[in-house]
Formats: sequence, structure tokens, C-alpha cells
Amino acid sequence: MQDGERPSEVIIERRGTAGIIRLNRPRALNSLTLPMIRAITEALDAFAGDAAVASVVVTGEGERGFCAGGDIRALHESARAGDGLAGAFWREEFRLNHMIAFYPKPYVALMDGITMGGGVGLSSHGRHRIVTERTRLAMPETGIGYVPDIGATWLLPHAPGEAGTWLGLTGLDIGAADAIHARLADLQIASSRLGEVIEVLSILPLGSAPSDVDAVLQALSEPPAEGQLQRNAATIDRAFRFDSVEAILAALAVEEGDFPAETRRVLLTRSPTSLKLALRLLRAGRRSISLAECLRRELGACLQMLHNPDFFEGIRAAVIDKDRNPKWSPSSVEAVEAASVEHFLKPAEPPLLL
Repeated sequence: MQDGERPSEVIIERRGTAGIIRLNRPRALNSLTLPMIRAITEALDAFAGDAAVASVVVTGEGERGFCAGGDIRALHESARAGDGLAGAFWREEFRLNHMIAFYPKPYVALMDGITMGGGVGLSSHGRHRIVTERTRLAMPETGIGYVPDIGATWLLPHAPGEAGTWLGLTGLDIGAADAIHARLADLQIASSRLGEVIEVLSILPLGSAPSDVDAVLQALSEPPAEGQLQRNAATIDRAFRFDSVEAILAALAVEEGDFPAETRRVLLTRSPTSLKLALRLLRAGRRSISLAECLRRELGACLQMLHNPDFFEGIRAAVIDKDRNPKWSPSSVEAVEAASVEHFLKPAEPPLLL
């Protein structure tokens, strides 16, 4: 890199037989921009067609996070300006998520540190998902007046019981053990050994099968401890089995213990509109037959979110003014009209092409 030249936000390299993709915005927790989405897509296309590449590894620079999601400040500014960038970002991001889910070569995501939103999309759709003792995974969208996207309404309903509903509605973060329990990750490997992971994959023979990659990663892994989702599974399943947010809140109110009380308290701080829409999307995802169906439904909701006051208010409170005190409208789940939720379920025009 020449003096004064801006460093690349995505670093693409080859190490032996491994293709490496490094997200390189460590100060921003590697949050995704549209150019980054395009660079990752281009790299994956190139590695897929390169006979000298046996596997692909995706990792994040810095020690704090793999990827904190999309650059929500940029999405907020685009929505304000009405310039179409936000819609283009989601369309291309969702195509990338679908591409990862069906990638023809072993795809290894190193989910070290913060892994949220779009970071979950880059990792949990992959074949080999590695978490560490530093992993903090979340789909925090209801806290910013948005909804779980990146195919989360396909991923979360496949978690055991109602663990995915808890994750999608509360937006709370979980560690390595619960990420594995929720089927969003596969193995835990110590962060100090991630260099070994890349070294082992760099000498992987060409034509290696996913089972070969599983074997080498398993050899470096360690058993995860029990997480809070496992410990509280019965409570979560009882309270979150309902198809209305009001019923979930009522069920939590009669459960005993700190966990249901804290869960209920958190839900009451989230955007009521986002909670109701997220639950609708999660239940629709449970009935869906493919990731593509969920991504198309999510895109329609995302585009409608660009006209939702809670989207602007949530981002203002979280990243612009940072007062952490959003004023939602409506302010309670009881005040959210059914017709307003239906409005967000309009199909995207033009439809998402996958």
C-alpha cells in the first residue's frame, strides 16, 4: 500500500490451498458496507472457479469482532436521502447470504468476538462455523426499530424449541456454547488456535470433502460449556411458544426466576412494531421450505422499514445521539395495529433474484 492510500476494507489472499477473506474495518468492528459486500462476492466467485483452492476462510481483522453487521449509520443516511443505497445493500447482501449457503467448496467462518446481524449472515449460513471463548453473537435488530434479516427467519426457526424466537425478539447476545446449541455454529476453538486453523486448512489437499474439513477442525476444538439458553430451555419453550407478543409477555410475567423477569424487561424496551413484525416473520420462516423464500420475504419487510419512524429513532438512539433512550411509536405492543404489521409484508418490487 502506498503512503496515503486508504487500506482495503476487504483483504483477499491465498495461503497454500486456502482462499482467505479478511474483513478489514476493525475500528468499526468490521461492519459491512456495500463495497465490502461486492468484494466478498467477487472473491467467493473467483475462489469457487480456482482449481488451486480447496477451501475458503472468512475472518475479521482486530481482536474485538468478526463482524458487527451492516453499517447502520450509512443505511440510516441512505434512508433519509432516499438514494436507494440501502435497498441495493440489502439486495446484494441477501444474494451473498444465499451464495454462502450453497457454496460449492468448504467455507469456514471464524466467528471470533462480536458477530451480529450481517456477521451472522456471513457465518451461520456456511458449512463450517467456528466460535471461540470471545464470541458474542446476536441478532439485535428489534432494539433499533428493525427486524432480523440476512436469512435469520430461516436460521432461527431451526434452533431447538423456541431458542430462535428468544434470540430474534430479545436481540440479546449469546456466547459460544449457546451459538452451537442454537445451531448457528458448529465447533468451539480457542481464539489462540485460530492461526493453527488457517495453517491446517492451507495444506488441505485439493478436492477435499466437507467431512475432511470437519475432521481437521474437530481435532482443534474443545467441548463448549453449558450456556444460558440450554439452562433455561424449558422456560423459553413455555413462554415463547405463542404466536403473539402479548401472550409471550404474559407468559413471562408468571414464570418464576430472574431469567424470565429480565427477558420480559428487555422485550419491553424493544420497538413494539419490530417485535410484532419479527414474530410474524419468524413464524412464517418456520413454515417456509427454503432460505430463498425467507430472504425474499425479509427484503419486502426491510424496504418497508425505510418508511418506519422506529427505524430512524432506533438508529438515532443507538449510534447517532447514543442516548440509548428511543421513543417508539406506537409505544406499546397493544397499540400496534394488525394492519400496520401487514403493511410490512408486501413483496419487494422488483423481487429478489437468487
